[in-house]
Amino acid sequence: MLCIKNGRIHDMVNPQVYEGDILVDGGKIVKIGQNLDVPAGGEIWDAAGKEVYPGFIDAHSHLGLDGYGIGFEGQDFNEVNDICACHLRGIDSFNPLDPTVHSAAMGGVTCVGTGPGSANVLGGTFFAVKTTGKRVDDMVVKNPVAMKCAFGENPKRFHKDKTNYARMSTAAKLREMLFKAQDYQARKEAAGDDVLKQPAFDMKMEALIPVLKGEIPLKAHAHQANDILTAIRIAKEFGVKMTLEHCTEGHLIVDELVGENLPCAVGPSLGHATKFELQNKTWATPGILAAAGCQVSIITDAPVIPQQHLTLCAAMAVKAGMDPYEAMKAITVNPARHLGIEDRVGTLEEGKDADILVYSGCPLEVASALELVLIDGRRVD
Repeated sequence: MLCIKNGRIHDMVNPQVYEGDILVDGGKIVKIGQNLDVPAGGEIWDAAGKEVYPGFIDAHSHLGLDGYGIGFEGQDFNEVNDICACHLRGIDSFNPLDPTVHSAAMGGVTCVGTGPGSANVLGGTFFAVKTTGKRVDDMVVKNPVAMKCAFGENPKRFHKDKTNYARMSTAAKLREMLFKAQDYQARKEAAGDDVLKQPAFDMKMEALIPVLKGEIPLKAHAHQANDILTAIRIAKEFGVKMTLEHCTEGHLIVDELVGENLPCAVGPSLGHATKFELQNKTWATPGILAAAGCQVSIITDAPVIPQQHLTLCAAMAVKAGMDPYEAMKAITVNPARHLGIEDRVGTLEEGKDADILVYSGCPLEVASALELVLIDGRRVD
């Protein structure tokens, strides 16, 4: 049992900051209040004058799938031999012992959504995972959280010499897979328990059934405005859920996105515009979308931006005009909602996972030191 005493608590439920104690036991937050009694044998961490936050969350990265260093052996996030690889599961490439996972934790990022890259029209499933542990099965918060799909330059570039030269080809291939999955699902349901009438087993179609049922969303990689709107068009055609990933030109169509009410994960915004579709990249995008009423998460797309620099990305968004509280929501409660894990993480509330950070000052200020990281109530050293 551990009690964080006298800290300035930013629970990310309400904007108001208050002084108080947080009692942790069994990996959960069991009590938040003032002058809490600590049972005999319990540890006390004096956080007087310190800032206490929930662990930070990145809604979109490839952490643990794209290894530290360079070379083919460390890259397990794209299966470039299959343009529609929806049957793949990101969890099967995750390496908990890769140094980048521990670096994320030491930067205060206690949970991430991670999974396949954007080389394919359909890349496989994302999952939510904590950033400490040796066995991924014990680190998972939720699996799967989404089915990755991609629009724009990446599927064109990886498959232009095979079967995918134009944007309309990408859209057609996604539609084809969804149509086939609808047909496969209908035949399964019509057959009922009669195995002789059921369609031949198809692992790709099985992987898409949770999407059609609305159990998980399509996680749509889209930078350019027209790609974002194509993704939305297809989601509406098939009545499936969707989250928008990257949204580089989201600020150019903010009026359209507000009306769609889809979660937006914005980034990676640091670095050079290395592709044509990034030409309108700006740190102002998350602030513009949030001010208009969109649910915004700020992402690193790690390792594009090292995972531990998530707070730097939020700070840069604030510098470009984003409200500071909205920026903090964009790395805590909003990504938790984006991933569908807000029942466990993203805020400091009784009953939730004890993923807690103690800072010497505001996390958006470079000079602030991260003094304590708890993941599931255990200190990360």
